[in-house]
Amino acid sequence: MKVFYRILKCYFCSSYKLLNFFFLNILILGGGAREHAFAWKIKRSKLLTKLFIAPGNAGTAELGENIHISVNDFAAIKNVCVTHTIDMIIVGPEDPLVNGIYDFFKNEKELNKIIVIGPSHQAAKLEGSKAYAKAFMQRHNIPTAAYKEFDITNYEEGIQYINNHPLPVVLKADGLAGGKGVLICDNHIEAISEFELMIQQYKFGAAGKKVVVEEFLKGIELSVFALTDGNNFVLLPEAKDYKRIGVGDTGLNTGGMGAISPVPFAHETFMQKVVDKIIKPTIDGIQKEDLEYKGFIFFGLIKVEDEPLVIEYNCRMGDPETEVVLLRLKNDLVQLFISCWRGELHKEKIEIDQRCAATIVAVSGGYPGEYEINQSIDFGYLENPESIKTIEAEGGIMVFHAGTKKQENKIVTNGGRVLAVSALSDTIAEAIELAKNILGQIYFDGMYYRDDIGYEFAD
Repeated sequence: MKVFYRILKCYFCSSYKLLNFFFLNILILGGGAREHAFAWKIKRSKLLTKLFIAPGNAGTAELGENIHISVNDFAAIKNVCVTHTIDMIIVGPEDPLVNGIYDFFKNEKELNKIIVIGPSHQAAKLEGSKAYAKAFMQRHNIPTAAYKEFDITNYEEGIQYINNHPLPVVLKADGLAGGKGVLICDNHIEAISEFELMIQQYKFGAAGKKVVVEEFLKGIELSVFALTDGNNFVLLPEAKDYKRIGVGDTGLNTGGMGAISPVPFAHETFMQKVVDKIIKPTIDGIQKEDLEYKGFIFFGLIKVEDEPLVIEYNCRMGDPETEVVLLRLKNDLVQLFISCWRGELHKEKIEIDQRCAATIVAVSGGYPGEYEINQSIDFGYLENPESIKTIEAEGGIMVFHAGTKKQENKIVTNGGRVLAVSALSDTIAEAIELAKNILGQIYFDGMYYRDDIGYEFAD
């Protein structure tokens, strides 16, 4: 039966130009709210046959089959793809991309026909190495903060450079550091101390063996997302996320406490500057440097006196921005991925819901420090499936799971970020209020969330 299914699928795939029709088994890698949002969106596609998520969470289990393997265990992922005749893989987190999963699939005979949404290992260095990304921006005249890079070989030069640098000064671990590798230092003693901890004491492990010392930019940040086939791109809805744990953007950095979309100051004139000065030069640079790239580019931007500058690239969608972006994206996501794979994104027109989206993240007590897991989650009246259908119909509500799992027929916490309650409404203020109302129905021991997400734009 499996052989017949594969033959039938190959027939339809070979006739794609005529039928524009696919039957796809799809695997999503990751287990957070971003991946739950992907699963929710993909489940709505008419092009889907069966959906798998690895490792997934309690939310994704309601939409497809969870497979409990590591996102970095390429041998296990290969086995899943062969066993379940996977046709497309969407890579959620950054680690597998930086570790070369695209190249792994390309070089494996049993896998090289599978569509991989994500860049090659070399292209993923745009996220995996801050120094590589800054040099790329410099080569292609993409506006960003002034910088210099240092490691153990020019450590003393780095000390002198920091001592003479205007304050505040930004220190960035070159590699992936779980969102914790960026430090803003307000005095030189602190900056030199952190510089020493990173390079001499391995504060961030191998990620901090090289440090980028960067000019501090004062402005307001936003996230812009493009899907590219390496030559063409489509622009997705923009978003603004909130990284700090405390109200008013205070306290420690986290993986993200919430997000809103659209961003009110990202008007047409400003976004045209983003396209002309940042996105197009980036895609041109990818072409000129012959980088293989079929996937998302996340542009972490800052608006300084009405001009956009790049803070960082990510080679995947952000979290919690994905939740608000996909709520507003009206296109069939699988169709976009097929066009991306075929190099035909120029044929696609993005359709965006004009309503506003907000997501508020509920986290475990103590996060981003130490926290407990296995806390039972009470969803209140949301436990009733009919209640979920009603609130979805009324306002566009989704409770995306992040750190959750099923345990003895209950859903329990399984991470620092636990849920991303997301809503669509006519205004940002209304979407935020709707999300807060739903959060009021949910309880787990130690639960915390910021009640001021979107505070600049909620009046």
